Amino acid sequence: ELPLALFGVAIGTVILPRLSRQHSRAEGAGFATTLDWALRLTWLLAIPATVGLVVLARPILVTLIQYGAFDAHDARMAGYSLAAYALGIPGFMLVKVLAPGFYARQDTRTPVRIGIVAVAVNVLLDLAIVLPWYLGGWTAPHAGLALATALAAWTNAGLLQHRLRAQGVFRPQATTLGLMARVLAAALAMGALLWWLAPPPDDWPAMHAPLRAAWLSGLILAGAGAYALALLLLGVRPRHLRAL
Repeated sequence: ELPLALFGVAIGTVILPRLSRQHSRAEGAGFATTLDWALRLTWLLAIPATVGLVVLARPILVTLIQYGAFDAHDARMAGYSLAAYALGIPGFMLVKVLAPGFYARQDTRTPVRIGIVAVAVNVLLDLAIVLPWYLGGWTAPHAGLALATALAAWTNAGLLQHRLRAQGVFRPQATTLGLMARVLAAALAMGALLWWLAPPPDDWPAMHAPLRAAWLSGLILAGAGAYALALLLLGVRPRHLRAL
């Protein structure tokens, strides 16, 4: 929830007044540019958060909450859910920045209708994923619930974008799509480095609490540095995210 609350909601809140002004002035190009900027910034923040949480799901939980009655098995099971849920972070954040594209035009019905579709998709995916997972005897079927929620978030975001495009309101620029590809590559490189640097997951429960915290802090700093360096090597510059 931290990336969503800290960044997704904040970006959506920032762009809504600007979108409303641009719509009232019939500034269609400016309206699309604002949404494009929000899309770029959201992607830049959401993708590394997703990769980092997937790779470090178990170390994070072991470090933060594996104490007392919450043992190593509980941390491992919760880690599966966290990793699955993290896959939906970009979807959740994109919903927060695409929905203002409707609200600014006094269209509250479309996001609600799409949200209802997303809820229905979530329920269907719960059944389609969890039941075979459970009946097949696979580990941690509860993670299927988190995965279904993540996929439903992507469905919600995808339908919002499709509708904006169908209405002729917003279509991502080609340069934005290229930037998104480079961000994804940089985040995957960061994830590979974290996977290589981190101690094996089964070693974390045996560590003392200060050592866990030190390892996790070091990995987060290393990941942030690697992500920034990868972006620079791939040609991403501050001008690509120039403020409005």
